[in-house]
Order: sequence, then C-alpha cells, then structure tokens
Amino acid sequence: MATSGLRVAWFVGASYGGTQDQTPRFLTQGIWENGYEDRYLDLVKSVRPGDRIAIKSTYTRKHDLPFDNRGHIVSVMAIKAIGTVTENPGDGRLLKVDWTPLAPYKEWYFYTYKRTIWRVVPDNWMAEALIRFTFENEPQDIARFTQQPFWRERFGGLREKQQFEWTRFYQAVADKLLDYKNKRDELVTGIHEIANRMHGLSYLTDKYSDGTSRPLNDICPFTTMAIFNRGITDANRISIANELARLLDIDESVPDSFDGIPLVNNQKSWFFGYSTARQPDDIDKLWNIFEAALHFADSDDENLRSRFIQAYNEATHVVGVGWNLTMGLYWIRPWSYPTLEGQSRNYIIKKLGIQIAVNGPGGRCNADDYLEIMETLEARFREETYPVHSFPELSLSAWLYKDGDTVVKPPGPTENDNDDNADADDDAAYPVAPIESYSLDDILTDGSFLERSQLEKILERLRTKKNLILQGPPGTGKTWLAKRLAFALMGQLNESKLRALQFHPNLSYEDFVRGWRPSGDGKLTLVDGPFLETISAAQKDPGSRYVIVIEEINRGNPAQIFGEMLTLLEADKRTPSEALELSYSRNSDKVYIPDNLYVIGTMNIADRSLALVDYALRRRFAFIDLEPTFGKPWQDYVHDKFGFDLDVLQEIERRIRSLNEEIASDASLGAQFRLGHSYITPAIGTTIQDAREWFRQVVETEIVPLLEEYWFDSLDKAQKAKARLLDGF
Repeated sequence: MATSGLRVAWFVGASYGGTQDQTPRFLTQGIWENGYEDRYLDLVKSVRPGDRIAIKSTYTRKHDLPFDNRGHIVSVMAIKAIGTVTENPGDGRLLKVDWTPLAPYKEWYFYTYKRTIWRVVPDNWMAEALIRFTFENEPQDIARFTQQPFWRERFGGLREKQQFEWTRFYQAVADKLLDYKNKRDELVTGIHEIANRMHGLSYLTDKYSDGTSRPLNDICPFTTMAIFNRGITDANRISIANELARLLDIDESVPDSFDGIPLVNNQKSWFFGYSTARQPDDIDKLWNIFEAALHFADSDDENLRSRFIQAYNEATHVVGVGWNLTMGLYWIRPWSYPTLEGQSRNYIIKKLGIQIAVNGPGGRCNADDYLEIMETLEARFREETYPVHSFPELSLSAWLYKDGDTVVKPPGPTENDNDDNADADDDAAYPVAPIESYSLDDILTDGSFLERSQLEKILERLRTKKNLILQGPPGTGKTWLAKRLAFALMGQLNESKLRALQFHPNLSYEDFVRGWRPSGDGKLTLVDGPFLETISAAQKDPGSRYVIVIEEINRGNPAQIFGEMLTLLEADKRTPSEALELSYSRNSDKVYIPDNLYVIGTMNIADRSLALVDYALRRRFAFIDLEPTFGKPWQDYVHDKFGFDLDVLQEIERRIRSLNEEIASDASLGAQFRLGHSYITPAIGTTIQDAREWFRQVVETEIVPLLEEYWFDSLDKAQKAKARLLDGF
C-alpha cells in the first residue's frame, strides 16, 4: 500500500517517573516535555517542526469493549490530544506544540506501544491506519487487526480452533494471587489443605537448619502456580487446578489440555531454596517481581518498567530460581512474557536464529537482556511469514521442535537447569546512533528530479519485493538514489544500518557470504562476509530495517557470489522455516534472510564488457529503469544550489538532450548509452564562479572521453559531438 501524503508521526506519553498526568500542563503551556535527562534525547532531537504529534496513554482492558474480546485482555491506547510541532530547541527535552485537546479521548486497539515515545513511520498498513485514525478521524478497521496472526488466535479465529484458551485461566490465577501478597499465611494454609486432599503434593515440606522438616510456612506466587505445572498426569493437574480455583474464587474454566505449557522439574518445583539455603527476603523478592510484572504488562508507565527491571534483577539472585523465573512470568501473562526455559532457548537460538544475551548472574539473562529478547520477538511476531506469532505459539513450537534426533516428548518441556553453575558474561555497551528522520520528501530536497509519485512506486516495490535493482544509462544517479531509498525505507538517516559494497569480477562467495581465512595461530578459520554480518545484525534488531546496497551488481557473477543465498532472497522465503545450511557451515548451522533486510543493486546496462544477468537473479529482483531526467526540477535544483542562471541551464539541457537523441538513434548504441543528468549536476559543496566554463570542462574531461569510447571506431563522431556541445557557448 502506498503511503502518499503521510509523514512520520509521534505518539508520546504524558506521565513519567511515577508523576501525575502532565497532559493539562502540556496543553496549557503549548509544549511537550521529556521527563528524563538520560532517555529518549536523540529521539526528541530528531522531531521536526511540522511533524504531527499525539499524547497517548496505553493500558489494558478486559470488559466494556466495542467488540467481542472473548474474555482476553486487550491492549488499548487512548489518544488524549493531537497537535503539530512548531519548534524544537534541540535539547532533547522540550518541544513546542500547537495542541488540540480531544474530549472524549479516542481509543485505539491492538497495535499499541508502551514506551514513552513512539516514532510511527507510515511504512505499513497498521502504522498508516493509526496515523489516519489519530489525525484524520478515520475509524479503525477492527476486523482487519483481529485477522492478523499476532491477534487472530485470541480475537479473530473460530473459538473451537483456538489452542490457547488456557491463557485466560492462568491470567486469572495470577490476578487473584496478587491479593495474597500481604496475607500469605492464608494462602499457605489453603494450599496445605489442598495437599491434604490431593496426592502428589507432599513435596511442600521445608528443611530447617536444626535438621528438622516441617510444612512450608511461606510461598511465592510462582511456586503456587507450580503445584499444577509439574511433571504429573493431566488428570492430576486438572484436579489440583480446580482446587486452587476454588481457593482463589476464580470464575474462568480450568483447562482440559496443557499442550506446550512448560513445566518445572518435579525435583525442583520451588522457585526458592529450602530454609537452610534461602535469604530472609528471597520470597519477598519473588512477590515483588510478580507484582511488578503484572503491572508492567498492563500499562505504559515508564516507572513501572523501571520497577520491573529492578525487581527482576533482584529476583535473579534468589537461590534456586534460575531460568524458572522466565517460566513463571510466562505463566502469569503468557501473551506478554516469553519463557526461556531450556527447550525454548534452544528453539529461539537454533530455529529462529536469535541470540539471547546472558549478562545476569549464573550466565543467565538480566532484566535488560530479557526485555531485549521479549521486544525482539514481539517485533518478529507481526511478520506474516514468521514461524510463530505469539509467546504461547512459540512455547508450543519449542515443545514440538526437533533438533537433530532429539524431540521433546509430552506432556511438555521441563526445566532442570536452575542451579547457579555458570558465570555471567562481561557487561558490554554499544553506542546508539542518533536518529535523524528521512523520507521521500528528503530525497526530493536532496536533489532527486523524479516525480514524487515515481519515488513512491519505487519504494513500494522495494518494500514488497525486498530486492530491487536500479538500472539505466551512466549518470542517472543509480548509486545516489539507492542509498537514499535505503534511508527512506528505514525512515531515518542511519549509516549503521546501511552496508554498501561493489561487486567486481574477482569477488567470490567466500568474500561475500562466508569462507576460510588464516587466523593468528596459523590455522584456517571460518569468517563471515559482509552479507552474513548484515543478516546477523538485522536478526538482532527486528524493529529496524537494514539495507545492503550493491553497486554494479552485474560486474561480478551474482549467482556464484550469492550461492544458496540467492534462493533465500525471495520475499516469501524470509523466514526461519526456509533456513538453509551453508556451503561452509559451523556445526550444521542454518541461515535465513530476515524480513527486515533489503537488497538494492545498481546496474549499468551500457557497459558492453558485462554479461547479461541470469534468469534466477532476475526473478528475485524488481528492476527499475532510470532515465536521464532534466526539466524544471533539475533546473531549479542547480539554480538554487549553485546559482546558475536559468537561461544557461536551459541551454545546457538543450545541448545534452540533442546529444542523447543522437546516441539513442545510433544503431550501434541505443537509448541505454545516453548521458544521465549527473554529468551536468555539480557535486554538493562545489563552488562554481563561471557556469559556462564549468560546463566546458565537464564536456572536455568527462563527456568527450566517454563519447570516444562509444565511437571508438569513428572518433570523428565524438569530435563533432563535442563541437555541437560547445559551439557558441
């Protein structure tokens, strides 16, 4: 879908750091203020005067919705005010805004964002729909959202086909358990009463330093839920879950199936240690992360995110919790948090190709690592061709995932790796490139002489096909346009997400994809080339778009250089399900090209020394023909940038057009040999005192040598063309 007429829009929060809603103050003072001195500064600096902005508040709701939510929690974003940025002082803290308050607030569903600042680029139908809903009063097409993979299971499919009805019961248990944070004695008493009536709960006995064993006298919410999430029969799980539902007064039906729900190991069913090993506040820490996680999942308050991070990091130090902490978070809010028990980690790393950072205690995730993998997966879930589209679906797929000859058997994945027996990696910090917006308007401002409608069509082809080749005569600005299309696709001027290289006859698969290279110890080692390096970067950052620009793609042998990657370039193969093992493989690793990696090639079709591109490559790329482009846009640009008189520019254009007509009509050449506008467009930063003298030098040092190559067997043609270009000038 084209995005004509839409620019980047900003959705910003008005409550931060636990303070009260700042909306009335912002509206009265005509401002928006970043409440943090160390966050979002680059984002705020990148806001431009004229950009549209809205104050939003994100929360969840289960009742009183204008559609059938089937008992599931729905993410809601209230739009409180809309406006236009009038000034950006550039300090990263303040914007001046012409606000229009909305009364009552408008509510938007599903496609929401919890961080304080959301930069919405209209590069997909959901983002475009949000912008039009907010600023142009177009209604939200609820049905279209509910049919998307990320939401379809909960809101769009037939009830009898839904696999994850169990999530409602688990969430209800968590909600009720929160009421017991400060009356745990009642909870423990009720659980022991259940244990006295049920078989299989005798493990709820604590060990004390005096060598005695007595019934557990305190419990955390995760261990409470673990009493029916252990390696026991489904019948026993259902019976225990029913007893717990009665204790907690839960209305939701107990599940009759537990497929794909990860389980604690029967030998380690507690999320904390025995009394002999645990610290006095260990169980308190688990209640704190439980409470923080519930609140954080349901709100966009940045203070709740900070509380979650603090509580998570404190909980990682509880003896015995291990990776089970992530499993517990998944149980209480399965649509919001991933489980990272062993089988899920295996699936995420090996099948999805996503690395999991482990900067926490015992070689596990700290809070930042966990949130990073959570947000990376959430971004991927929205891709139509991705293998999984939610955390429950991921858990189920991980349970069924075959890794070599190993397959996890029912009733589900279990976890037995929660000892603190691994060292954490060293902390690492990477600078974040400041964000500078970039759009089609910027391409036009920078000096493109194409019509906006042409640029929109080219960019749309790049979005949908994923791979694009710009071809045309020399001097038509193919490389120049390729890089700017890349930035417009990203929505930002960010060199770190653009990789530019050039193909040449000596370039090989080993140079571009992966090959053997000498190492420091005199041995050979496998080294990834620029293509695999960019694939890896894109996989780790699914919220951004990455682009590889390949200049003169037909100067090498593309089929040989890409190898098996040529197959993976296709838009419908951008998924882990289509991953292939490389010619040079590490431990039989498989590679796929992620959906957020794009390839732009350039091709000079006038170079007679190059072979034709084979059909396999042609089928995977969209080909765009660029023509020499003059006329008023070119004249205005050169006039404004370099001060050339318009009458001089018109005369230059007339002479070049005449030359191009001669070249196009020559039977030995043709239209592909015409001269592009770049030949007569000065480079930015060039100071030119005499436009006529500058043109004479271009003709003598650039155009005539090219013509002599064209007419190498008839040099008098080149000389006559030179005379016509300069005669009377």
